[in-house]
Amino acid sequence: MRIHFALMAALCMVLSLAKPGSAVAQAQTGTAQAQASDGVVYKPPMRGAPARRVGGATRGGGDPNLVLQVLAPDQTGLTTQPQPVLYWYASKPINTLIELTLISDAAESPVLSKNFTVTPGGVQAIDLGSHGVTLAPDTEYEWFVSVVTNVNQRSKDMASGGTIRRVAPDPAVAARVAAATERMVPRIYAEAGLWYDAIASLSKLIERNPSDTELRNLRASLLEQIGLPAAAAFDRAGR
Repeated sequence: MRIHFALMAALCMVLSLAKPGSAVAQAQTGTAQAQASDGVVYKPPMRGAPARRVGGATRGGGDPNLVLQVLAPDQTGLTTQPQPVLYWYASKPINTLIELTLISDAAESPVLSKNFTVTPGGVQAIDLGSHGVTLAPDTEYEWFVSVVTNVNQRSKDMASGGTIRRVAPDPAVAARVAAATERMVPRIYAEAGLWYDAIASLSKLIERNPSDTELRNLRASLLEQIGLPAAAAFDRAGR
């Protein structure tokens, strides 16, 4: 099982790096625009760490027009939540099997393997708490979303994946969050380097206020800063 995921990550990484255009340049441009227009800044806590995200790469088949992206930074993203919500983006509806898998670096078998048969396009969410999954502190987890076009030929999957680690809350950050308005909370988390807490708190606000362009632009800014322009464009368009 571990070999399967290692090969998936490696192959997806090679294919994503082979695509034309510089993701680094896009991310840098997006960062500058986001800081200037929206004032929300994600400060990665582990600068210089190896990239762990793999991006929606097709390994031999599937829909060439589909963009699949987990909403995760290149490096391992952090959360203070024992049962966080994970988010991912699909550029169009998917009518084939979708597999979401979460696996701990300390385990051989997946912590969670969940199949979906149909999903709409746009930003999607999976609440680990609703599936009885609790992240162990200071443990690295990989998570993948895979579009399975042929269950007998998994080499044709399109997959996107990232990593997550649960850390202890910083009392100073917790105090700022407790004193802040709901709309300020995502900014505080982003500045503290808590990617998954930032994107979840912001996405939950958007779920309650889907037509709020300010919230949509804030999420787009964060996504641009980590090099996910397709998902960011979805929010910029207000869909």
